[in-house]
Amino acid sequence: MEFKDIIIKWYNENRRDLPWRNTDDSYHIWISEVILQQTRVAQGLDYYLRFIDTFPSIKDLAEANIDKVMKVWQGLGYYSRARNLHSAAQQIMANYNGVLPHSYKELLKIKGLGPYSAGAIASFAYKEVVPAIDGNVYRVLSRVYGVFTSQETSAGKKEFFELTMELIDKNQPNVFNQALLDFGAMQCVPRSPNCSVCPFSDICYAYRNNLVNQLPIKGKKIATRDRFLNYVMIRYKDTTFIQRRVAGDIWTSLYEFPLIETKSPTEIEALIKEAAWKELFGKEKVKILNISQTIKHQLSHQTLFVKFIIAEISKPTYYLNLNFLNVSISNIQEYSIPKVIDNILAAEPTEKYFLRNHSY
Repeated sequence: MEFKDIIIKWYNENRRDLPWRNTDDSYHIWISEVILQQTRVAQGLDYYLRFIDTFPSIKDLAEANIDKVMKVWQGLGYYSRARNLHSAAQQIMANYNGVLPHSYKELLKIKGLGPYSAGAIASFAYKEVVPAIDGNVYRVLSRVYGVFTSQETSAGKKEFFELTMELIDKNQPNVFNQALLDFGAMQCVPRSPNCSVCPFSDICYAYRNNLVNQLPIKGKKIATRDRFLNYVMIRYKDTTFIQRRVAGDIWTSLYEFPLIETKSPTEIEALIKEAAWKELFGKEKVKILNISQTIKHQLSHQTLFVKFIIAEISKPTYYLNLNFLNVSISNIQEYSIPKVIDNILAAEPTEKYFLRNHSY
């Protein structure tokens, strides 16, 4: 049996029943593929259903307020995906009469769509003979065929693309690609795969040469960096102040409390002497009510050390002039906010994060 026959047979016996598998609607497939980037299926499923329910069509998504899009996406992470979806929907309405392009080459012109996503949509929705190569596919092919070129290089991307084009089932590229993706996600997993029951064990280069844990070849690991974020929840009666994060950093377009970022962990006594603190409060009288413990929040390439300070003021005018939004404390979660802020607002009991009361 050829590779394509073996993997499709495995797929027919083991495939996952997922809602986007039961449609050739290119919009639904597009949304599912974007959601599943950097996201496990178990986590992404509810987001997919909610997103499709909220924005049933490309037109609905294009005409939606970006705040609504970000709120539906909240908690899923990698928020540029949501912003790109919104921009792409507007691009499709303007340039493609509201319909996703029907070819791989045209799909690559859509904002946020790279070779994998374009290949997935083109093959799943339109049956175009083109690969859909993600990390799962790289892993399977590198192990079975002994490919030692890094997938993160131009030469590696070209080699894997050409190999997949040789292997793909020309009559059912959609099934072949789905099979390859599922096989990598379910059978040929990154760590400790059960090679004894693998249908490729007789021909797998990595298995025969005891190289399963060495393939695929990884590129250089991107170093993480530490950041120290001090959020100030400024209370005025039953309201507080929030601002939208600007482009060029994490959490773009989400809302947050006023932020003072420092180069290292900073206690409150030192923080109130910072120029940023004085700029934030001006000549306003402020009473610090509470300070949280430091909360560690891990992103892909950043480790955040986050602290929350609850401060009370008597006059709101200064902050409104700084273009902060004055919102009811009980309504903050109606806005799209980073998960670390959402967690602390939802915490019960409050002592989970906050130390005993402080007064300065």
